[in-house]
Amino acid sequence: MNLEKIFKKLDLDEYLSKFNSFLAREKELFLEGDSRVNFAWINEISKFNISSCKSVENLDDAIMRISKQAVLHISEIYEFVKIINYFTYLKKFNFSGNLGDWMAKIQIPAEILEILNFFDKDGNLKDEIDGRFFELKQSLKFKKDEINLELKRLIYSKQISPYLVDTQIHYINENETLLVRGGFNHVLKGSVVGRSSGGYFYVEPNSISKLKSDQSAILDSIEMIIYEHCKKISKIFNKNLLFLKFINKAFDKIDSIIARVLFAKSRDFEFIISDNSNDIIIKDFAHPALKNPKRVSVNFTKKALLITGVNAGGKSMLLKSILSVSLLAKYLLPVSINSTQSKIGSFKEFEIIMEDPQNSKNDISTFAGRMISFSKIFGKKNMLLGVDEIELGTDFEEAASLYSVMIKQLIENGVKMVITTHHKRLAMLLAKNSDVELVAALYDEKFRVPKFEFLEGMIGKSYAFETALRYGISANLVSQAKQIYGEDKQNLNEIINKTINLELDLKEKLTETKKKEEKLDHLLNLLKNQKQENDKIQKELISKLEFEYYKAINEAKRGINLNDIKDKQRSINKANDILNSIKKPVFKEESEPLKVGDRAKYNQIKGEIIEISSKNATIISDGIRLKVPLNLLKKIQNQSNNKKSDIKISVTKPKMASVVLDLHGLRSEEALQKLDKFISDSLLMGFDEVMVKHGIGSGRLAFAVREFLKSHPSVKEFRDGVPNEGGFGTKVIKF
Repeated sequence: MNLEKIFKKLDLDEYLSKFNSFLAREKELFLEGDSRVNFAWINEISKFNISSCKSVENLDDAIMRISKQAVLHISEIYEFVKIINYFTYLKKFNFSGNLGDWMAKIQIPAEILEILNFFDKDGNLKDEIDGRFFELKQSLKFKKDEINLELKRLIYSKQISPYLVDTQIHYINENETLLVRGGFNHVLKGSVVGRSSGGYFYVEPNSISKLKSDQSAILDSIEMIIYEHCKKISKIFNKNLLFLKFINKAFDKIDSIIARVLFAKSRDFEFIISDNSNDIIIKDFAHPALKNPKRVSVNFTKKALLITGVNAGGKSMLLKSILSVSLLAKYLLPVSINSTQSKIGSFKEFEIIMEDPQNSKNDISTFAGRMISFSKIFGKKNMLLGVDEIELGTDFEEAASLYSVMIKQLIENGVKMVITTHHKRLAMLLAKNSDVELVAALYDEKFRVPKFEFLEGMIGKSYAFETALRYGISANLVSQAKQIYGEDKQNLNEIINKTINLELDLKEKLTETKKKEEKLDHLLNLLKNQKQENDKIQKELISKLEFEYYKAINEAKRGINLNDIKDKQRSINKANDILNSIKKPVFKEESEPLKVGDRAKYNQIKGEIIEISSKNATIISDGIRLKVPLNLLKKIQNQSNNKKSDIKISVTKPKMASVVLDLHGLRSEEALQKLDKFISDSLLMGFDEVMVKHGIGSGRLAFAVREFLKSHPSVKEFRDGVPNEGGFGTKVIKF
């Protein structure tokens, strides 16, 4: 399928149009070269605030004519000048890595560099390039002044004034004319160049024609001089033809990369590079066509994804989102996604079957059109295929049987598929296939509206009856329809519905269990750290006591070996003094004994005592039971009394406050802690607007800051800084 048509079917045509506006000239989306190198270039360019190049014309024809020693027009030469000037601008940046090496290898010939100085910012040759320009332009100015004076003389002439309709100079086909009445011939010699709606004549006087002829001669002389210089420059270009071919091609590549970076910064998008796998793992993707989208997260690692469930529940948009992010990743185009937790495989071809092929110009049925589309796919490999409402156009039971066989064959051929359907039959036929994943679109039964959320591993219910009730169909008619539908099928729907609800409950319980596990790990780490700290203190204490006792014993032994009785006595007294000076550890008991039901804390762990033994106590903290030493527990005094007391809250303003916070070089966790405190301090100081500098870098810190600001309750709005504020490396926050 044509790439432009695929973009249109995926609702990406507006996205593509916006991206193209960042290109200096139109070119193919595909980026030549190793995608990993291109990705590295994008990351490197993202570090700098680089301006885009002015619009540039396609120069393939000009290069071909240079090779044949033709003379280029001045405007074509200036297009080359714009490209080379842009490279001189880029070479001023201190790029590193592969991009820096590539840029350093581009050596612009000296005679080409000299040509750059020939032109002003409007693409005209400068007067100082050739002395004749000044003289001719002065003559041209004089002729123009003469024309103006002659026109004024004619307007205010007593002979002509009775015939003038007004005293204005009228420009007809770039000619200066006077608007006159009939009968002017005997007082004004000239040529009629037009008639007015009122029947008057636009006349160019002969005297003006003569001056205009002189003016044209001067312009011809200027054009001849310009041609002389074009001829010289074209010879220089011919001599440097290989360089011009290279720089023209290199410009397209660097222009494509820079356009991607500028587009990403303008939308706060991220880049994700396709890998060599066949997996599609998407985290928090927002389709660019949607204004307030629900972000999509999908783990699609098998060969086929079958999306079933409620009408208008977002099945088609999920299909489009999966194909869109895969297609954009292939062409290294930025998207709104959590790139660090996403992974996109590489696919050679993309195909999407969505619309009904039956129309007034197509003499085939809907189903026949679908079969034609599928028949073209069986010879394809490494393709990502999207099919919307697969059973469209025929009996769904027959279609389910047929498509189940076709899907198995396509899987064997190496085609990866995303398929949507309203019907459960196909899903039931493929449910046991290990290469097929099932996803159900969810429905809010309480409010009778689609949730635009999806549950993996389930077959979805269509909710046709519920949707009918929602849009005004009477309950009596819906009840009759249910009877016709059949009790068995209705029971199947109920089983599917209950299964979905059980799965959702299970997911919620798993999430809650995961939180408890994380809390338990935290508590265990605290206990481990506390034990290590206690062991360390105990070892230090034992070591100190052993040393003090060692000193006392040595002093006593020394006294025994002395001959003089007095010296022995003095030595023993000294040993006793050392012994008595040793500070023995004192373990204070709680003045108030602990009992079951008390709130107590062990280091940083707080909980309620539920059991006490002779040496240990069991406390419960956040639903987790812990056994800890009783003598290390401290009672938390109950602050509540029977009598109500006045509660006073005082908040101290920070002594030093700034309206700018710099987070450069910090890890995300540390940066967000500082940002949280900075916002609190700013609110206390009464600031309405502050600025945070986080830089661009890899984009991780910028993403973390952006997500934090989105969720902060005190932040009304925030934006990227303008260039003089730091550009995309800053956020301006309003409270």
